[in-house]
Amino acid sequence: MENAAYLNHSGIALTEANRPNDAIPLFQKALTLEPENPLLWLNLGIAQQRIGSYDEAIDSFGRAVFIDDGLAEAWFSMGLVYYDLEQFDEAEECYHSALVRDDNAPKTWNNLGVLYFTMGNFEEARHCFEEAVSLNPLYYDALYNLRDACRELGDYRAAAEFERVLGTLGVRSAGGRGNGL
Repeated sequence: MENAAYLNHSGIALTEANRPNDAIPLFQKALTLEPENPLLWLNLGIAQQRIGSYDEAIDSFGRAVFIDDGLAEAWFSMGLVYYDLEQFDEAEECYHSALVRDDNAPKTWNNLGVLYFTMGNFEEARHCFEEAVSLNPLYYDALYNLRDACRELGDYRAAAEFERVLGTLGVRSAGGRGNGL
């Protein structure tokens, strides 16, 4: 018998397999069983975001935080959508809300730094990237972004050190600034 947990697990697997269109009906069905489950709303929002249904995703994330204001991942995810929509003030508010709830989240710090970098505020960007790296010293994207922020600020010595660290990791990612998914 299908229950909300089973539907949620299946929906997550489909979303991770790049099949969010197939996942959405499962999350919606699970929500008919547990309409006040904030994680179901969060996962529905992530799937909606992946297919570009940004308004629906924002609504789902909003519902998740309405039910559980402390759900940092929902605030973070809403920030990603606003960033993609180039609504930077809203994205910044969401990232800050996520950090108030969990300030030990390197992805949130990195994405807030990306936002500041995009806005040309390189000092704030550097601070955020440094926070991300302090929480996860091998976080490739944050190191990459920190190197670039240092270059923008004219701190070429620090940039060279971060370049050296990046070279020792031997791991390639999408390469720095991005939406952090």
